[in-house]
Amino acid sequence: MTDTPRRAARKRLEQEIFDVLIIGGGINGAVTAAALSASGVKVALLEQRDFGSGTSQESSNLVWGGIKYLESYEFGLVWELCRSRNELMRHYPGEVSELRFFTNLERGFRKSRWLVYLGALLYWAMGRFKTKPPRLLGKDEIAREEPQVATDRSQGGLEYSDSYLRDNDARFVFNFVIRASRCGAVTVNYVSAVAASLSADKVWHVSAKDETSGEAFAVRAKILINAAGPYVDAFNKLCGVKTVHQHIFSKGVHLIVPRINKSDRVLTFFADDGRLFFAIPMGDCSCIGTTDTRVTDLPAVVTEADRRFILSNINKRLVLAKPLTTSDIIAERCGVRPLVIKGNAKDFAKVEWAHLSRKHIIECHREDAHISIFGGKLTDCLNIGRELVDHVSQLGVKAKLAPRWYGEDSVAYKQDLIAKLKSLPIDDHHWLGEGTITDRLWRLYGHDALSIVESMRRSPDLCTKLIDDQPVLLGEVAYMADYEMIHHLDDLLRRRTRLSLVVPKDKLRDSAVLRKAATLLFRERAEIEWQTYFGPQN
Repeated sequence: MTDTPRRAARKRLEQEIFDVLIIGGGINGAVTAAALSASGVKVALLEQRDFGSGTSQESSNLVWGGIKYLESYEFGLVWELCRSRNELMRHYPGEVSELRFFTNLERGFRKSRWLVYLGALLYWAMGRFKTKPPRLLGKDEIAREEPQVATDRSQGGLEYSDSYLRDNDARFVFNFVIRASRCGAVTVNYVSAVAASLSADKVWHVSAKDETSGEAFAVRAKILINAAGPYVDAFNKLCGVKTVHQHIFSKGVHLIVPRINKSDRVLTFFADDGRLFFAIPMGDCSCIGTTDTRVTDLPAVVTEADRRFILSNINKRLVLAKPLTTSDIIAERCGVRPLVIKGNAKDFAKVEWAHLSRKHIIECHREDAHISIFGGKLTDCLNIGRELVDHVSQLGVKAKLAPRWYGEDSVAYKQDLIAKLKSLPIDDHHWLGEGTITDRLWRLYGHDALSIVESMRRSPDLCTKLIDDQPVLLGEVAYMADYEMIHHLDDLLRRRTRLSLVVPKDKLRDSAVLRKAATLLFRERAEIEWQTYFGPQN
């Protein structure tokens, strides 16, 4: 992000009184900003790090109806999540795609494969039959269709459908931020809220700090929305706001390794602890996990025990040329699930983990014009946006929900994009798990992809890929430098793209084109940002 747009945003933050100030730029804050700004509400959003850099970037990339919650009889939750999944699939046909889950059940599993299959049929029905039907599998079918799966202890299995984000969870979040900005919201990253108080005239005064310059300033708003994810409780304490609900945390870890299977299916197992365990396609890699461990300290970190658990479980259930080891790990994802409880966290110390609700809760304090968002999922994000519009309206701010405040742009633009790309020196073949470069540009940038292509037409060197075997172009980075609020190399590699998840760090470091991209983004700071990310050269 260039200095001029940030200075303009800072000026607005300091001089104006907003209808709503949102703290937190993860999925909850981003979708709230998009829904409110499209509804005519004057919105500001502050994120202390980069947008989507907390829990929102550490998901499985799945947009799912929560099939596992059927076992704990949370039928209402599954019904709503399936409805939300279907809505995202309908309005994001490029980004949110149906995916088949290929499940192997071992002998002695707590349920028979027929009972699990009946559960999958119920799941399909609760999903309004919007996906392909489930399929019962015998042991021989599993071995034939997915030979990497170990079947020596198999009783057979099944295949069913859910969906996933084709690109990246953090990118999905960021596109809501961009949509909010286009509707007039002031959205800034690397600005932390350090204190907040409600004045006698019922205006919130939030003390903020620009983390890029160290400068302090104040932001004023009629309504304060706490969308800080796992840090909701900490920020409420800072504000002096007491809530009925609070969070406790479950840590989830995924490891990214070279691609395990050739198909686009998710390989699904039940781990030694009985939990669902996945190997999810991610380009030419696989994302394996997850764990479910209670934690109290934030941020959560990956431990050796986490790595052993994941690698041990996947090696037991696959037939590989050689077992996966820590040397195969390309990247790690580690986040916390903020689980909503009512009362004191100490009262839940011995509660069975599976019995804790995965539902989100919105707690509104009308007398203080303060709203807290507890919990939340990528799948359920649109509901959170709608609910916040209702709550803000009830607090006296005029808000009329726009009919289309989300979704992909018209496909008519995509036809123009295809035509223009044909004239450029770009190999637009099909990339594993990505589709063509045209598909990818369309998913990530919508009609703005046309301006990216136009810049590449004027400067053909921008057609160069950052990494030879990845479909990310230098022209995208030139566009990002002006419009995508990138302050550090990690913002580019981890969140605007997923390069750091699927490319080993040494290979990234050796890329001359990536160095050129850093210069485009950071200019005179390029070397500092490079060394901060990769470390000094030997």
